[in-house]
Amino acid sequence: MVKNSKNLLIKFIFFVSIIALASAFFIEYILGHQPCNLCVLERIPYLLAIIIVFLNYKFILFEKFFILLLTIIFLTGTALSLYHLGIEQGFIQESLVCDLKSGSNLLSKEEILKQLQEKSVSCKDVTFKFFGLSLTNYNILISLLITIGAGKIYFNYDKN
Repeated sequence: MVKNSKNLLIKFIFFVSIIALASAFFIEYILGHQPCNLCVLERIPYLLAIIIVFLNYKFILFEKFFILLLTIIFLTGTALSLYHLGIEQGFIQESLVCDLKSGSNLLSKEEILKQLQEKSVSCKDVTFKFFGLSLTNYNILISLLITIGAGKIYFNYDKN
């Protein structure tokens, strides 16, 4: 039973990660909604998950370690998304992460002018909603479900 759950979970994480990244790129490049810096950072767990799933199939002996790694990655993704939601809702002030482009003091006049002309998106602005919820809300739900599922599989890994 656990073996079937492991395989199903790994396939689920792989397909959800592909769909999440494809959706993010579709919304950004096809629909034209620019992501904030935190939105871009929230894509990293999905990219890492795809890599880990490939590694898992290549090095099956380390499957338990890879499941633990996926649990930690998506737990971190959940925390990052909760932080982003706090900024969106006004509970938390924007940090330097939200303003990475202007973090350098060594800018020439041309670079400053170029940055002013670029459209930067604030982390507190929700530019895209789906059924009334921001993508951060969906990311929290997906990351939390994967964290719980992977955690259950990890802790029951050696049980028969």
